[in-house]
Amino acid sequence: NPKIKLETCRKLAKILYFKGQANLHVFEDWCGGSTADLRKNPHYPLYPHSRTMVQKLAVTPQWTNYGLRIFGYLHPFADGDFVFALSSDDNSEFWLSTNHSPLNLHLLVWVGKTGKEWTAPGEFEKYANQTSRPVRLSSQRRYYFEVIHKQNDRGTDHVEVAVSAPAFLFHKFTIIESKHISLYVNESSLLMSDVDHIPQTAASHQRTSTKQHSSAADMLMEDPRDTLHKGERRLRVLPDCLYKPSYIIKDFPLMRYQGLQFVHMSYIYPNDYTRLTHMETENSCFYPESPYYMKRFGFSRYMRLDRPNEQRIENGGRGILISIPFPQFVKKGAELNASITWRFTTPRRSSNRVIKRSKEVVTHSKNSNVNMAKKQIMNIHDKEVQGINKNSWSDRRREGSQREESENDNRADNEDLTPAPVFDTQVNWNQTFQVNQLDLHAKRSDWIDLNCNISGNLLLHPTDALPIVKAFMDQLNEKHKGRFTLVRVVNVVKRVDGSQGSRYLLELELKDLNGQLLRLTQYVYALIRHGRPRSRNFGLHRSRPQLVLCNPVGFRWHPFATVHFIVPVKNQARWVLQLIADMEQLFKESGDSNFNLIITDYSSTDMDVKKALQKSSLPRYQYVKLSGNFERSAGLQAGVDLISDDHSIVFLCDLHIHFPPSIIDTIRKHCVEGYMAFAPIVLRLDCGMTPAEAVGFWEVNGFGLLGIYKSDLDAIGGMNTRDFRDRWGGEDWELIDRIMQGGLEVERIYLRNFYHYYHSKRGMWNRRMSASLR
Repeated sequence: NPKIKLETCRKLAKILYFKGQANLHVFEDWCGGSTADLRKNPHYPLYPHSRTMVQKLAVTPQWTNYGLRIFGYLHPFADGDFVFALSSDDNSEFWLSTNHSPLNLHLLVWVGKTGKEWTAPGEFEKYANQTSRPVRLSSQRRYYFEVIHKQNDRGTDHVEVAVSAPAFLFHKFTIIESKHISLYVNESSLLMSDVDHIPQTAASHQRTSTKQHSSAADMLMEDPRDTLHKGERRLRVLPDCLYKPSYIIKDFPLMRYQGLQFVHMSYIYPNDYTRLTHMETENSCFYPESPYYMKRFGFSRYMRLDRPNEQRIENGGRGILISIPFPQFVKKGAELNASITWRFTTPRRSSNRVIKRSKEVVTHSKNSNVNMAKKQIMNIHDKEVQGINKNSWSDRRREGSQREESENDNRADNEDLTPAPVFDTQVNWNQTFQVNQLDLHAKRSDWIDLNCNISGNLLLHPTDALPIVKAFMDQLNEKHKGRFTLVRVVNVVKRVDGSQGSRYLLELELKDLNGQLLRLTQYVYALIRHGRPRSRNFGLHRSRPQLVLCNPVGFRWHPFATVHFIVPVKNQARWVLQLIADMEQLFKESGDSNFNLIITDYSSTDMDVKKALQKSSLPRYQYVKLSGNFERSAGLQAGVDLISDDHSIVFLCDLHIHFPPSIIDTIRKHCVEGYMAFAPIVLRLDCGMTPAEAVGFWEVNGFGLLGIYKSDLDAIGGMNTRDFRDRWGGEDWELIDRIMQGGLEVERIYLRNFYHYYHSKRGMWNRRMSASLR
């Protein structure tokens, strides 16, 4: 049949055209040394940084923190049983199918699973799983294969697959060369957004056991705040009052970037566990002590050691142990810590320097008891000191030189010069202590702490939050005749104003008479009201100020306001696709269609952004194409200009963000038109970490992620596109200046489950690649 012959010839021509190379996908900027680390990369396996080809199965990019996926077809040169071997730094896997189909893939050999295993180049017998059992292959067929490789930031990076021919009884491994491999697909004409051709196999999606972190982040625990956006309402309960906080600085002249000094943190109740306790082994800045102090004394100053019934002085002939309990022997302000119990041990055979140092330490205390102890030490060891003087280090050096000059010294004499005995420290196992409850949160200020990026939200004490809730519930039931019962306090956010009165955001879960649950989210104002001075005994007596709970007129959030996420992009296909997928998931989980994704595209060449938006399931989106170099301020302003509703919220966003499911309603709650903008603090993930681990640090310096009503943004002049054209960094601080001068306040809190993915700046925006020097 001529048609069958023609089709066969086409297939053979395609195989010959593809032969000599294999597909290579590169995943950069991802830490870790195990293949499991690579598989948790959010871009793996469909969205690599680059897609290219390799001509043999031996690759060494001479780079760090990357992962490779090599796939294609293997063409055996003969029939028989082949043994495969794998070598790499760090971990790697070699998968082979029983035929040409990726569906029949099986793991054949591997180097390590934990990220700590590695081999030298060409070392194929270090681990038992590096070499395979004999595999029977036919030269008339092709076999689909995959190589997965992960490299960390150390060592000589390499991965190579070798094979032993059937004729060799004792395995002599040779690298698989170009004549024995072919492409799975030619990707040279495809965009980075084209992913339908990429095989998704057992190798790419296999889930191996990942290493568990020693202490998981408490922030990852379930919290009712995370689902508060479902079914909310407001109730008019309190009397109206004027909202005019004392910290508003409208029209106040500011120097550039000075507005940051007027942004204060809000307090949160109950504990939302945004403090990164799991990171404190690397950074303990939450505690007020300096690292030097912590290294020397630890937390001893928080403890008061219990005094023994009597001071023990033991002298067994080898030494003396004196336990001196403080603080009664140390004056206030002394350098030594008041809670430390010092123990001084004077060994029997020690040097003059040891004795001298002991005396210096003891003389820190000027108490007569300590001086008495010092005299005891000197009296008891007076003779021993004389002996030590005779055996000084200079004498020993002199004796050593004499031994070198004479090789016939008596060995028995040398045996007399035995080293001094070593004494172990005696441990007081039954030492007890006293401690007071430690509340370091109560000592924190609402000033932004730029020196500590793990501290998390300021915590509001229950004695502050619960009376406000009770007063509100009393007013609510008085008006609605006992219709509602408080089920739980979900969230309370307090903005402190010691002059006029503090503002509270109450988020409560209530139950009505029918047993139906409802969520109530409402701003209340604890107004400080001063009574008139009254006469008492022919003088004026100022009455004690009272807190009046009221409804701040005009200060209300709108539960159905549209939120516009504006993201400027250029040639970041994998991140754009990740953003679209995340927003689709956000819409699926929240069911909220009152949001809009606006992408301003600086003529990306690696994907068709508009087409990707059209193919998505997003309820609303807008796209604008820009030309020239990437400019963040101009890109954001171009997105703002697309919005026609001045009474909607603009959220100035970044491309590499992972949003919590409640982000839309969270932005709505903390943006109040004419009064307040919202600058949540994002958690920057460390290299190789995902939102499921929350390993990173809070970005306390950045204000680039900002929510504000469009009418307010227009009123302060929009984005500064004049001073921040070809650069970015600082445009967010400058915007804060104008927000504060415009009479608005900025709500600043650490936001749960709000992450910034790790990425380097290689190949981003306006950066260009330089030629390799290697």
